[in-house]
Amino acid sequence: MRRLISTAFISLDGVVEAPGGEAGYRNAGWTFKEVEFVPDAFEIKGREQQESTAILMGRVSYEAFSPVWPDMAEFAEYKVMPKYVVSTTLTPDKLVSNWGETTILRSLDEVAALKETEGGPIIVHGSATLNHALSDAGLIDRYHLLVYPLLLGAGKRLFSSTDKDTQKLKLVEYEAYANGLQKNVFDVIH
Repeated sequence: MRRLISTAFISLDGVVEAPGGEAGYRNAGWTFKEVEFVPDAFEIKGREQQESTAILMGRVSYEAFSPVWPDMAEFAEYKVMPKYVVSTTLTPDKLVSNWGETTILRSLDEVAALKETEGGPIIVHGSATLNHALSDAGLIDRYHLLVYPLLLGAGKRLFSSTDKDTQKLKLVEYEAYANGLQKNVFDVIH
């Protein structure tokens, strides 16, 4: 079974919306506007590209990343990886042609089936709504979180507010950095 890893830049109060400056959110760009850059804190981002074998994302994140990431040197490893977009509305004619193989999945059942295939870890970038559904369905195996020392108040959050049983996590890697950023890697106890 393939491991599904959710990776996120997250504020201390759980907000993940527009960390890179995407339009439409009042705190857009909070990852670089509000906290000093410390290169060591981002080692995990390079490691994710080396260890992942596929990318999974929701339609909104695909539409944000696909015009930009294919031409960015810092995401070169992702260009050649298979990509999977979970969407009931995205059509094949809306897929970009310069970002490698992309498959549209129409349901969480298809995500569960993908996890059953041969291969290595699948990384989930962005995709707050998809993360809620994946977590509620018990499909996430690990979280890679870069926690920023910020309280953003409002915005899309990583974790759903669904009333469900406790989900236990095991902290398997952590580090704190001089700028207040914290790396927390949690395995989900299934």
